[in-house]
Amino acid sequence: MLGIFSSSIMSPPDELVAAGSRTPSPKTTSAALLNRFVQTNSSAVSLQLGDHVQLAYTHETESVLCPRSFAVKDDIFCLFEGVLDNLGSLRQQYGLAKSANEVILVIEAYKALRDRAPYPPSHVVGHLSGSFAFIVFDKSTSTLFVASDRNGKVPLYWGITADGYVAFSDNADLLKGACGKSLASFPQGCFLSTAVGELRCYQNPKNKITAVPANEEEIWGATFKVEGPAALAATR
Repeated sequence: MLGIFSSSIMSPPDELVAAGSRTPSPKTTSAALLNRFVQTNSSAVSLQLGDHVQLAYTHETESVLCPRSFAVKDDIFCLFEGVLDNLGSLRQQYGLAKSANEVILVIEAYKALRDRAPYPPSHVVGHLSGSFAFIVFDKSTSTLFVASDRNGKVPLYWGITADGYVAFSDNADLLKGACGKSLASFPQGCFLSTAVGELRCYQNPKNKITAVPANEEEIWGATFKVEGPAALAATR
């Protein structure tokens, strides 16, 4: 899956900007990144939402244990990869039909967060149990919401393209070709909400997240880690 967002939706992470400047490396534009995704996946589906958002996904190369899915409802777009172990109980909690799958559940959970403010974002993601990573974009409010499971079972990466767009994908090699050293693993057990304005750990939302600059020989520009004794550190 792939989500690409301009700076009008999300400001590029300072740490990844610095990493790209510290160790210059080849990059491509957001349009070239999307084209590469579509061209290398014959079954790829892509969407362009104005000039600022591009979404794409494919069922090629997906794991049977971690399928990918996409849905849109009430101008809320969601890319989801993985499986929720507690989907049944969550359907009941949100009043959904038994046919509702993970991607529909995440959209409804996001709507609850948006419409019942100040419902804490950490509570929404914290109720999810399983292997997952997802990207939610609310077109009505231009809000981006991204999260990864506690143990990083579904890998998620983010980086900055040559034209300053922030890209998220489960494919590190895809982003490496477009983002160069401005690339990192999205920290497990964390969420990013542009409504909140920062990256946070949903189990320990008050714990600070820091970015450790990578060594020159590593493909990552930085490694994001959650501070504190009970924190879950990001994997490389």
